Amino acid sequence: MPEQIVLNRDVEARIIPEGNRLIIPAGTSVTITQKLGGTFTVVSRYGMSRIAGSDADALGLDIPETAQKKIQEAAATGPLEESAIWEQLKSVYDPEIPVNIVDLGLVYSCEDEEQKDGTHHVEVKMTLTAPGCGMGPVIAEDARSKIMTLPGVSNAKVEVVWDPPWNQDMISEEGKMVLGLV
Repeated sequence: MPEQIVLNRDVEARIIPEGNRLIIPAGTSVTITQKLGGTFTVVSRYGMSRIAGSDADALGLDIPETAQKKIQEAAATGPLEESAIWEQLKSVYDPEIPVNIVDLGLVYSCEDEEQKDGTHHVEVKMTLTAPGCGMGPVIAEDARSKIMTLPGVSNAKVEVVWDPPWNQDMISEEGKMVLGLV
């Protein structure tokens, strides 16, 4: 059930789907429609927008426990494994869709290259459900920042690509179940 909250301070948000920056003032009533991947999708008199988990205090909340746990587990795993990168990517969500970007079929490739100093450079190619989605840079940065929390990662690049074009057949079985497509 959507949760209605009054912001206790000004907070930066990103307008959905354009991705433009917006400051929602303290005292604004917002309805939280989604709490996934450590971010919050809210609806207010300013429309639908996304608030970063680092600004959860403006909502009087903490970062969701599941997102905190994933970040802590990743930091404690030791040597970087590709599966850890994929787990981080599974904690990234399109703010309008309750399925992570991996299960949506948006991530096309993930490459890890160990550097001479023993650190890792990770490159990810992903797409979006629609070419006009202004949230693309926000989602890509969310993915990049979560990869950067992994131990040993010194650099991460997330590139949005359009080939091949995304379609619903790319959604995993788990994702289809969440969306009611099976």
